[in-house]
Amino acid sequence: MKKQFNRMKQLANQTVGRQVSQSIERRMELVRVVSHNTHKRMVSCLQGHIGAEAEKRHKKLPLTSLSQAMVEGGNQLGEDSLIGKMMEVCGEAENRLASELMQHELQIEKDVLDPLSQLAEVDIPNILKQRKQLAKLVLDYDSARARWLQATKSIISGTNTQALTAKADLLKEEMDEAMNKVELCKDQLAADMYSFFSKEGDYACYFVTLLEAQADYHRKSLTVLENVLPTIQAQQDSWTEKPAFGTGLDEHLKRSGREIALPLEACVMMLLETGMKEEGLFRIAAGASKLKKLKAALDCSTSQLEEFYSDPHAVAGALKSYLRELPEPLMSYQIYDEWIQASSVSDPDKRLQALWVVCDKLPKNNKTNLRYLVKFLSKLAQDSEVNKMTPSNIAIVLGPNLLWAKTEGSLAEMAAATSVHVVAIVEPIIQHADWFFPEDVEFNVSGMFAMPTPASNHNNHLDYDCGTIERKRPGSMVGPENDPTRKDNPQTHSPTMAVVILLTVTLRASPLPIPLLSSPNHWNQQELHTNWLKLL
Repeated sequence: MKKQFNRMKQLANQTVGRQVSQSIERRMELVRVVSHNTHKRMVSCLQGHIGAEAEKRHKKLPLTSLSQAMVEGGNQLGEDSLIGKMMEVCGEAENRLASELMQHELQIEKDVLDPLSQLAEVDIPNILKQRKQLAKLVLDYDSARARWLQATKSIISGTNTQALTAKADLLKEEMDEAMNKVELCKDQLAADMYSFFSKEGDYACYFVTLLEAQADYHRKSLTVLENVLPTIQAQQDSWTEKPAFGTGLDEHLKRSGREIALPLEACVMMLLETGMKEEGLFRIAAGASKLKKLKAALDCSTSQLEEFYSDPHAVAGALKSYLRELPEPLMSYQIYDEWIQASSVSDPDKRLQALWVVCDKLPKNNKTNLRYLVKFLSKLAQDSEVNKMTPSNIAIVLGPNLLWAKTEGSLAEMAAATSVHVVAIVEPIIQHADWFFPEDVEFNVSGMFAMPTPASNHNNHLDYDCGTIERKRPGSMVGPENDPTRKDNPQTHSPTMAVVILLTVTLRASPLPIPLLSSPNHWNQQELHTNWLKLL
């Protein structure tokens, strides 16, 4: 009874041990497959040739090829080209990034790929080979035991007992030797399997090492980029040949070292030369191709503009386009509400004072360039008998390009909401330019352009500023007196005027010429209808 119990216990222990062994074997095989696949994918992520020397590896990196191409391209373009400078600096940065990448891949290969390969291709296969060896030894043991049992039976039934006994003893030794080999192999296999199972945490550290190496590589690469970015940004900022159209006023002036924006000065100087007597200036649309060419020439900061002197409408169109494409209007978003509030003052003199106060709040660069433009527009209005561009007409066609709301809806909504106010702001500033800006303006600020010869006949001069120099600005102890030359027509902000302005601003982007608005303040309904037909 006791022998049977011990036998059952032995069988039970063997069964449990076999199950544990099989479980570990399955885990090992799964780890081998996963490690092999991971190693294979990781190798494919490397840009250099695995196992190659550092120098050869660096030369084969795509980043190295890119670096060489950029440096060579920068040398070909030379120092006079911004692109050439940028390519040279970027090429050097890419070369440093390639060096960091090479060092990173060498570390990954040493600390991650090689251990994974050892695990998947050597360690686990060796353990599995021992498992197969154990199975072979068990078969040898079973064969030796079967032969020994057969010899034992032969002794009982045989006649030559001594010879059979000697043979049985020999077979018994072979069986015992086979059994020893089985036990040794079994113990070694069990030790290796349990060792593998206990070291799984160490194997998992390979992936921690991978992430740490990647983090270190990206930190070093970021340091390279952060060191080179200020240099390349400084070169970019110091390059003066940048488009003026669509660039903020302050940025353009700072970059070019100018006081007056180049498109503004260039267009004003060309118009002073050939456009002051041109009828419908700023109103009649220019040819699209000519306008595009002039804008491109101004963006290149070229002074070779002689061909455009003969087309003042293209020059005027370029000036309007520059003002319209400013990211922020010349008269500033910041005080837009104050402009509108000032234009709504009912008393003419108080309205002028309110506009002066708001104008004085403009940022320095905006105020300087607005003064320059307004002085020119005032000069243009002096020839209104010839060019038909009165301050009112100028304000209607140019005002929407000087001031607009920051948040705009549709074009019609914008026109309805702000057009009347914009004209009411811009027109008196042009009419009383010398009161708003008493300083003299030198139009040829940069000296790049030839000054036009002043006309000897000033019979067409319109006294828009008569009496305004004596008008008191805000802060004076004496309030402004009524000035008959400055009284606003009661129809200035009438519904008729509002409709005219709405139609004008709505069609400002149209290529169709806008009809001359010689005296919109005095239109009757029939005249309004007639001019509306002209607009259509």
